[in-house]
Amino acid sequence: MYQYTAFDRQFIRHRAAQHRDQLERNLAGTLSDDEFRPLRLQNGWYVQRYAPMLRVAVPYGELSSAQLRVLATIAREYDQPKKEVFDKAIGTQATWGTTHLPVGHGHFSTRQNIQFNWIPLAKSADVMDLLATVNMHGIQTSGNCIRNITSDELAGIAPDEIADPRPFAEILRQWSTLHPEFAFLPRKFKIAITGATEDRAATAWHDVGLQLIRNADSELGFKVLVGGGMGRTPMIASTMRTFLPWNQIMNYLEAVVRVYNRWGRRDNLYKARIKILIKAEGQRYIDEVEAEYQQIITVDGAPHTIPQAELDRVSASFIPPALAEYAPVASKKIANSVAANRQTDYQRWLKQNVAAHQNPALRAVTLSFKRLGHAPGDADADQLDTAADLADEFSAGEARVTHDQNLLLPWVRATDLPALWVAASHAGLARSNVRLLTDMIACPGGDFCALANARSIPIAAAITERYQDMDELHDLGEIDLHISGCINSCGHHHSGHIGVLGVDKDGKEWYQVSLGGSDGSRLSGAPVPGKVVGPAFDAGEVPGVIEAVLDTFRRHRNGRETLIDTLKRVGFEAFKTAANSARLSDRLDNLHLLPKANGYARDAQEA
Repeated sequence: MYQYTAFDRQFIRHRAAQHRDQLERNLAGTLSDDEFRPLRLQNGWYVQRYAPMLRVAVPYGELSSAQLRVLATIAREYDQPKKEVFDKAIGTQATWGTTHLPVGHGHFSTRQNIQFNWIPLAKSADVMDLLATVNMHGIQTSGNCIRNITSDELAGIAPDEIADPRPFAEILRQWSTLHPEFAFLPRKFKIAITGATEDRAATAWHDVGLQLIRNADSELGFKVLVGGGMGRTPMIASTMRTFLPWNQIMNYLEAVVRVYNRWGRRDNLYKARIKILIKAEGQRYIDEVEAEYQQIITVDGAPHTIPQAELDRVSASFIPPALAEYAPVASKKIANSVAANRQTDYQRWLKQNVAAHQNPALRAVTLSFKRLGHAPGDADADQLDTAADLADEFSAGEARVTHDQNLLLPWVRATDLPALWVAASHAGLARSNVRLLTDMIACPGGDFCALANARSIPIAAAITERYQDMDELHDLGEIDLHISGCINSCGHHHSGHIGVLGVDKDGKEWYQVSLGGSDGSRLSGAPVPGKVVGPAFDAGEVPGVIEAVLDTFRRHRNGRETLIDTLKRVGFEAFKTAANSARLSDRLDNLHLLPKANGYARDAQEA
């Protein structure tokens, strides 16, 4: 993991002190709410439907066990709303009670961050001070700036990796943090980077996607994609450079973002993303970026060229850990074997949750945070502490937040897998559903977010409850199910093999279902948005529609073919017909037409 310098640590502490001063002035009435709003947003503090929400940055997904324990402390001691606030929230819910409005939790997001939904704003400075003790903050998790840079959760350890993207992600993080020219872009700006042949970072769905490659002369560089995004107008990024020398990436990005900053729409929130600019201007945008880049490298002297010494300095933080120092403590406590009656569960876990590693003696293991009774990606304080313990005992003190809202342990000895499975099973984190149907992506939706048109969590809960049979899940095979509560697509519904989108219809919550989306991974194929199967369904119909789609898959499947492959072979219409035929035939009455929650989007532009 990257080791913060004295400057880095001082910077975060000063930022926390600055926020405390601003908060105290706001509480004293000398700094108005309107004046305080952009200041708190710069540190990741939103005001959502019922309470403030804090988004903590986890650059390229890496967390230490010490950071996990601080996050657990925040969940336990600060993520606790006032009773009247929570009662108000519960009072707007339908028949689902309180199970989908957890407190004392963190929520892992698809951007490898973690969010807390119930921290009182008056305690926000205390939380920022606590985060600073472990080099954490919420800077650039909000606002129209370059957001937290994401990467492949297998970065630095994947067998198919060409080069480790983490040093570049860190260099770009430092370049973009509080960049004075790009602090007020037309809209938020997201970058993803991968160094592997398989795109596990969904780079083509980002404003900028970077893929490390080698040319015919084995020189390292980047393929640069620009203009991807979801939301109201899903677009796949265009290739701007097939090969850019690695040391020029910041100069080139300076040109990409500078031209966007100059010409991006500021008069229309929904047309402000770079994808809209590229769609409108086409080759003109590409030509202007190239001209700006040439100006930067020839006239300005290429000020952002990355020196080899700087790459070496940053790369030194990402060398593999000295695993000899991390004795397999747990294997001394737990018999390094699995009981005969648990072998099926263990073998399934090995297949779904354990990935190959560059080091043949090691494995990467995913802890599943997708289980009955919990929203996808939610982790309570005890589970965060447990994850820290597992990271210390089995993974050199490191964990990673995945794109799919789980945690991955990147440095596990193959010989420790049985002991890790036993320990993770006791903690409820060893469910062998990774990449299966119930390993779904879901945003917080209308239960928390003031932007949402509909709730995501009850839909996720209903589908999870229906598909608890592990034999059935494993028989269905790998399926990407993505759920978003609104068109902003924080649940990435566009890229799901099955996508569910919450929409507002006559003041009630309805849901569109799409099929055939792809994020660009090995399983899914080339990135593409899914196609909507027809008019929206009411909430109670959605689980039956999903079942109809899966029954159609079973009827047409060849052998062990995956859903996405069957869909491509058979065609969209057979699945569309089945989905629409399921309307009204299998409704869950307690989900029927959930009333739209009250609330308003105070922080809409920054979300």
